[in-house]
Amino acid sequence: MRNKYIESFEQAQLENKNIPVFRAGDTLRVAVTINEGEKTRVQNYEGLCIAIRGQGTGRTFMVRKMGANSVGVERIFPLYSNSIESIEVLRRGRIRRAKLFYLRELKGKAARIKELRRK
Repeated sequence: MRNKYIESFEQAQLENKNIPVFRAGDTLRVAVTINEGEKTRVQNYEGLCIAIRGQGTGRTFMVRKMGANSVGVERIFPLYSNSIESIEVLRRGRIRRAKLFYLRELKGKAARIKELRRK
């Protein structure tokens, strides 16, 4: 049971954000604002969404990409963070699970996700 004032405040925070609909298995490009001293820049982080958890303003999603030397790099983003500039869905994946943690053990072609074909 949550406080109604906190819920109304969170609802006001959620209204001004433009978040696309995505789920685990989708390939995303997340534009993140990075502060380096007095300079700020936008860096894209592109990878596979392997999990979404939480609710309201505490909702987070986990993105996994393959880094240098085929090392998997995972990053957790708060969905309604001010540091996220934009989220773009590049591909929709055809999956049957909500959490794709099993991809951590797979390598190469076995770690691929089939694309969801709309009719």
